[in-house]
Amino acid sequence: MKKINVLKRNIDFDRIIQNNKSFRYKNYIIYIEKNNSDQYHFGLSVGKKVGNAVTRNHVKRQLRAIIDEKSYQKGFNCIIIVKKGILSEDFSSMRDNLHNAFKKLNILKEI
Repeated sequence: MKKINVLKRNIDFDRIIQNNKSFRYKNYIIYIEKNNSDQYHFGLSVGKKVGNAVTRNHVKRQLRAIIDEKSYQKGFNCIIIVKKGILSEDFSSMRDNLHNAFKKLNILKEI
């Protein structure tokens, strides 16, 4: 993910989580906020229940790699919160589940 497409500020996370409905899919909780910009933004959240810092960073690196595989429509902010059950999945099932969630949310760019 490019730095332009990353949400990091706590204010943004709070605003998106409080003002939008959650979408649950397997081990992910996803919040989508529509905006009028010509870019998309992703924020990742992996809590301490998932594991130690090394494990959490590993999961975040995997999620970034999965997000980079596809192209997305413009004009939304997305926060992905990961549940503890993600540790029992391998990379390919993580990718399939997250891409299926994106299809249901209709944020993938159609080619």
